[in-house]
Order: sequence, then C-alpha cells, then structure tokens
Amino acid sequence: MSEEGFHVALVCPEFRLAFDEVRMAVIPGAEGDFGVMAQHAPMLASLRPGVVEVQMMEGESKRIFVRDGFAEVLSGDVVLLAEDVIALEDVDTAELAQKVQNAKEDVADARDEGAREEAQAKLERLEQLGRAVGI
Repeated sequence: MSEEGFHVALVCPEFRLAFDEVRMAVIPGAEGDFGVMAQHAPMLASLRPGVVEVQMMEGESKRIFVRDGFAEVLSGDVVLLAEDVIALEDVDTAELAQKVQNAKEDVADARDEGAREEAQAKLERLEQLGRAVGI
C-alpha cells in the first residue's frame, strides 16, 4: 500500500510558501500542538507563535516559524494564514541575536509610552523567533 501525501500552504502578507506531497505536519495551535496527516478531519484552529514541522514524503523535514493566525484543514490539505512565516534555515542566528540586543536598547531608550510599546512589541517578536531557533 502506498502512502498518501497532502499539501501544506503557509501564507503571510508578504509571500506564500507551499509544500506538495507532505507525509505529516505538526502545527503550533493555540491550545497545543497538533499533527495532520492525509485525510485528516476538517478543522479550524488558532495558531500561537511557534514552529511548524513539515515532514516530506522522502523523510526530509522542514521547520518554519509562524506567528499568530489560523490553520484550516480540509481533507488533509492544510492552509496556514499567519502574520509571519519564516523558514528557520534562512535565519542567521548571529544577526538575530544582534537585532534582539538592539531592540532591548530601543526599549530602554524609548522617550514616550507609545515608542516604548512599539519597541517592546518588536522585541517580543524577535525573542519569539529567537526561542524557535534556540538563542
């Protein structure tokens, strides 16, 4: 019996990333991680910041950071609509660590509450990505 694959699409405002012939996807849902395989029951779930792991039919795995949004599963096919979608293999950890440090300085140097809130939000987004790549 041959194994059946499905499709996963990750969509954010800047671009779309798609995978064909996926064996399994593990998705960071707001209520916990969940796995999807071919012919999964239809569902809709909120996403939390975290890593989507996509296992290809050949055994290779791809790890993609997502931040906030929704996952829709229809007949095993998955569409993730997220605020951010970042392939972890594309992240330069040294550059990210420097951005985190700069953002911390921006929070400390903020002159008013609005600037501080904006800098803090940027710092939180960078730290979420940092946790995903292990820094």
